[in-house]
Amino acid sequence: MSDTKRVTDEEALLLHSSGRPGKLEITPTKPLTTQRDLALAYSPGVAVPCLRIAEDPSLAYDYTAKGNIVAIISNGTAVLGLGDLGALASKPVMEGKAVLFKRFADVDGIDLEVDTRDVDEFVNCVRFLGASFGGINLEDIKAPDCFIIEERLRELLDIPVFHDDQHGTAIIAAAGLINACDITGRKIEDVKMVVNGAGAAGIACAELFCTMGVSRENIILCDTKGVVYRGRTNGMNQWKSSFAVDTDKRTLEEAVAGSDVFVGLSAKGAMTPEMVKSMAAKPIIFALANPDPEITPEEVKAVRGDAIVATGRSDYPNQVNNVLGFPYLFRGALDVRATTINEAMKVAAARALAALAREDVPDEVDAAYSGRRLRYGPDYIIPVPFDPRLIVTVPAAVAQAAMESGVARKPILDLTSYKHSLRTRLDPTADSLELILEKVRTNPRRVVFAEGEEERTIRAAMAFRAHGYGTPVLIGREEVIREQLTAMGQPNVQFEIHNARLSDANRRYADHLYRRLQRKGALLRDCQRMVNQDRNVFAACMVAQGDAHAMVTGLTRSFGVAYEEIRRVIDPKASEPVFGLHLSITRNRTVFIADTTVHVRPDGKTLADIAIGAAAKARQMGHEPRIAMLSFSNFGQTPHPNTDPLREALSILDSRRVDFEYDGEMSADVALDYQLMKRVYPFCRLSGPANVLIMPGLHSANISAKLLNKMAGGQMIGPLLIGLDKPAQIVTMGASVNDIVTAAALAAHDSLPW
Repeated sequence: MSDTKRVTDEEALLLHSSGRPGKLEITPTKPLTTQRDLALAYSPGVAVPCLRIAEDPSLAYDYTAKGNIVAIISNGTAVLGLGDLGALASKPVMEGKAVLFKRFADVDGIDLEVDTRDVDEFVNCVRFLGASFGGINLEDIKAPDCFIIEERLRELLDIPVFHDDQHGTAIIAAAGLINACDITGRKIEDVKMVVNGAGAAGIACAELFCTMGVSRENIILCDTKGVVYRGRTNGMNQWKSSFAVDTDKRTLEEAVAGSDVFVGLSAKGAMTPEMVKSMAAKPIIFALANPDPEITPEEVKAVRGDAIVATGRSDYPNQVNNVLGFPYLFRGALDVRATTINEAMKVAAARALAALAREDVPDEVDAAYSGRRLRYGPDYIIPVPFDPRLIVTVPAAVAQAAMESGVARKPILDLTSYKHSLRTRLDPTADSLELILEKVRTNPRRVVFAEGEEERTIRAAMAFRAHGYGTPVLIGREEVIREQLTAMGQPNVQFEIHNARLSDANRRYADHLYRRLQRKGALLRDCQRMVNQDRNVFAACMVAQGDAHAMVTGLTRSFGVAYEEIRRVIDPKASEPVFGLHLSITRNRTVFIADTTVHVRPDGKTLADIAIGAAAKARQMGHEPRIAMLSFSNFGQTPHPNTDPLREALSILDSRRVDFEYDGEMSADVALDYQLMKRVYPFCRLSGPANVLIMPGLHSANISAKLLNKMAGGQMIGPLLIGLDKPAQIVTMGASVNDIVTAAALAAHDSLPW
């Protein structure tokens, strides 16, 4: 499924307009609570770094955020595949680019839209902004203006200036080319190549390929007017002219015949099956037009089984995705305070990506993409975007190349320590969550949405299906659901709908429920009534009887009521407690909180079991668990019967010799503040701040989770219901559509065989 089909127009507009409009905000990195804080951060304290920077401009990197800020600048003359929309209409894209910088490399991006189509005015505007930023990412500027602008700004400024539409695509494509040549037994200097598309990306790809060893005479460049040959005057410019060759070929079809490599940066349908047939043995085809490639992999495979194919699409193997490049390229450049991004740094990034694809793929990445075989070969020549190794591999290679080529103003003396700092720079939760969701996409499941008449449920079911997670099954009255769809402007959307009262499965489900409850005081007619009238019971019966893989509910009833209804049908896993887990994701850390939903006053054994289950989930989400048993007391400081279960749990964990760190009892501030922990309690066994908090009771756990959700300013995932024999998730009554989709996808993931 194409990325462009995974969201509706309404969803996209809602995301951009809900809450605070847009996708960015500015958050201070220093405390600004007291008058003293303000005096240090502004007047009079701010005068001191100002004077130091005036004496030594390089100190701006030490006293300001300059060294981690990239300006993302556009005039909107070539926005995505939409054309010349102007500066203002390009702003959502530039904000999105800033989000990607932060998400993948912890680089702060500031978008600037320059409202002019005049090259001189654009350059004159941007040149005077250089003092504010550590680097400049030019974006969505039409060719040939983008070549002129980048070249002139690189001459005028002493910070990296990088046009991602050109060089980002070129770097990823070059990585793919290195490996494709290796797999097909070619030397890169010998390949005969056709580049179709003489815009920014096409020219940049051809230039970088030459830098990496491809002979300029072996590249035939084509545009909408055909082959770029020596002597041609129509539609030419100096950048095309540098690739003009002596040839009698005039059309793309003629140029492709006998070639080893086709690189398309043009338009859908530009490459035909007949052209593919005419290429050399083991052809390499990079069809990179977006959203629809010049030719699809299916069309290529239909005529050539020996071809290696890459596209710009995530639903095909070998995606040439710029997010593999620009965040990490700037990360490395900023960390050595590079004056530019030169060819050596681009080549280093391409080679690092190529080398990473040849390495053994981590289990968690391989599991997420289990519909494919992520092993170096024709269908895996480029790493996938959510590979957690990228943040270390690419910036380190770029930084080293900057130092070796003489453009680094702050050389890194210890690359090993630098790589370690890169590993800890990003919280792994987002990557791990995406890998989990990708695994569901490659193994779609049937998930029951129990509250099928609710508008949010219907929208979530639409999104669940659109994201490729599987088949949503709605429980409710069909006429009511149809009315909702019509009111939503989606009258033609089709769902599998089950009316609990009218279902053919009623008798089977009632019998199943009666077998479970007959010795708990329930009559058969009681079970029939529950199946007919209670959508949670019906949905849980569907899952228990194998008619669906998982279920999600919670919008219309409290957690406790929904949980009780599900538990009538579904048991806990053998020898495991059922418990609720919240994930609090803030700027610098993820903290797991348990048990937030089920056990009012757990005993020591239950607390130990919850700790083991929470540790397993933390590892699944990419974290090495450090567990703190929380209390109002620290290590027996205030003996009280309420702390006895915590100490009992610690003894049980000791006896079980578990393979994760744990300690307690301790207060929350000690658990989360490692400096305080080591200073006051140096004997504590944790090697860092706790990231899994085991609460002593439901009161403290539930209150803490809900306070964090409303006040902490980060993201809260959960409660995740862990420990049931069949997957079910219960969202809160205030859950958003996205919350429901995430819960449904996580339930689907829990249903997968391990």
